[in-house]
Amino acid sequence: MPKEIILIAAVTVDGFIARHNLEVTSWSLDLSLFKKQTMGYPVIMGANTFKTLSSELYGRENIVLNRKDTSESVLKKINGHRCFIIGGGATYSLFSSFITHLYVTPHPYVFGEGVRLFEKGTKELKLQFNKLIAVDHQKGIYQYQYKVKDF
Repeated sequence: MPKEIILIAAVTVDGFIARHNLEVTSWSLDLSLFKKQTMGYPVIMGANTFKTLSSELYGRENIVLNRKDTSESVLKKINGHRCFIIGGGATYSLFSSFITHLYVTPHPYVFGEGVRLFEKGTKELKLQFNKLIAVDHQKGIYQYQYKVKDF
């Protein structure tokens, strides 16, 4: 099982990752940073997130969940020290008890409704700020990196 299990997400300032389950996200300005950070590592995603991609994510092992998968069974198959959980909301919630780090990039949008970062019923996570990375300084977009305190 990987030592670092990192949730990585672009979110609106009101906590949404998409307007609907099959939205092809065009508003995320951190894709080059996402690619740089995830390159060479397994990326875990739900089936709907996979459907929104134009192709598999090159240079990374793409793990697409099905309804029978459990977080434990998926993580036990990963040999490396790090993996990334890349969406969507149900997948983030499924892995929430294993997440060691969160890389969250708020974008200047308010959707009001849509797909939340976590589904209702997800346990509370206590976070410790770790690092801030500029994505687009002029637009005020930064990635916030946190460590989950219990790890």
